[in-house]
Amino acid sequence: MSAAEGPLVVGVDTSTQSTKALVVDAATGQVVASGQAPHTVSSGAGRESDPRQWWEALREALHQCGDAAREAAAVSVGGQQHGLVTLDAQGDPVRPALLWNDVRSAPQARRLIDELGGPRTWAERTGSVPSASFTVTKWAWLAEHEPEAARAVKAVRLPHDYLTERLTGEGTTDRGDASGTGWWASGTESYDEDILARVGLDPVLLPRTVRPGEVAGTVRDGHDLPFSKGTLVAAGTGDNAAAALGLGLRPGVPVMSLGTSGTVYAVSRHRPADPTGTVAGFADARGDWLPLACTLNCTLAVDRVAALLNLDREAVEPGNEVTLLPYLDGERTPNLPHASGLLHGLRHDTTAGQLLQAAYDGAVHSLLGALDLVLDSDADTSAPLLLIGGGARGSAWQQTVRRLSGRPVQIPEAKELVALGAAAQAAGLLTGEDAAAVARRWNTAAGPVLDAVERDEAALTRISGVLSDAAPLLERTAETR
Repeated sequence: MSAAEGPLVVGVDTSTQSTKALVVDAATGQVVASGQAPHTVSSGAGRESDPRQWWEALREALHQCGDAAREAAAVSVGGQQHGLVTLDAQGDPVRPALLWNDVRSAPQARRLIDELGGPRTWAERTGSVPSASFTVTKWAWLAEHEPEAARAVKAVRLPHDYLTERLTGEGTTDRGDASGTGWWASGTESYDEDILARVGLDPVLLPRTVRPGEVAGTVRDGHDLPFSKGTLVAAGTGDNAAAALGLGLRPGVPVMSLGTSGTVYAVSRHRPADPTGTVAGFADARGDWLPLACTLNCTLAVDRVAALLNLDREAVEPGNEVTLLPYLDGERTPNLPHASGLLHGLRHDTTAGQLLQAAYDGAVHSLLGALDLVLDSDADTSAPLLLIGGGARGSAWQQTVRRLSGRPVQIPEAKELVALGAAAQAAGLLTGEDAAAVARRWNTAAGPVLDAVERDEAALTRISGVLSDAAPLLERTAETR
């Protein structure tokens, strides 16, 4: 193992498709070992995953890290948000977890919004207007469609909570991930017992919320992991809050994350409450806020279009007539859970490369439409947009974001920012530092800056026009198709 200047920590990213682990030198931020293992997600109407696969993937990823993992003094888990993990009295899953991109609970989301007094009431109370992604709607769906399973549940967890609890034996969460459930009141930073009562969920089934910087527990015996008993375990957090930590993000700096889903967010000192539901008023993992807008369709949808066209994902060609809205899994921003992809403007001379570019444009348009709502009014509109996630390494994504945003684009060289943010959280337990300050000391946001180019207003206007004209078609529910 490479010599390290300081103690070693482990940061984990349990995402939709895989679990990754990094062993990091807490003094320098150097990644000294890494590992990754996949897990599966169901196809069809639902998006489900067996939480036990996440644990097995974590074990495999850590064993790939070798001796370095055995020397770690602290560990933290960042994970996909919103997923509903239901456990029985023995701590085993009652059923597969309902993941963030499972939109079957759209009817329950609409009903809950109406029952609690409308979008404004929800935004003021929880910071967000729940969509089908939010955990509260998934619990309502489960109680309605699988009542026997709901009655068997003795504990409700989020994905990162599940792994943290298997490490420590204690049920805990953090404010960042809890704020995406729909049953956490952002004004009081506590569970909202009225909302829980409305969906028939006993608050005793929920985990304790660990404060920023607090130790969630220590690694227990019998885990078959390369950790020593007593290794410190941090609170962990949701993936976007972990990535914000990994960047050492300061208030007002915009981020666009291009992954299976796409997100735009920024740290804010002000508690968000957007009654339109476009911006989710999440908490961050430190004590501030993380207003965020999310699209369901990002790199996976564009890659699917490329595959259908038998093209490499970079084989784009310029063109200004065709519009493609790549809503292959429904959509969250705009809120169209039952939408499908839509193509408009196809001509005899339209090329496959132009169709692929149109898919990129459609995905980025959705994200940029929410960017101004995410940022505080006094944010610097000329500041570089930080581009992260798997798509950020692709030239076609970079140039599309640059052309449609009109902003300079910075691409941090650090990879695996969710795992790095979790590692910074673990390091903070050892040093007493704020986790974002740890990441800034590690210089994780450093990377090349692409200069701003003139914003392509014509393309943005065209896409917005097609979206508006097609609204009646896109808004049709599954029942009316």
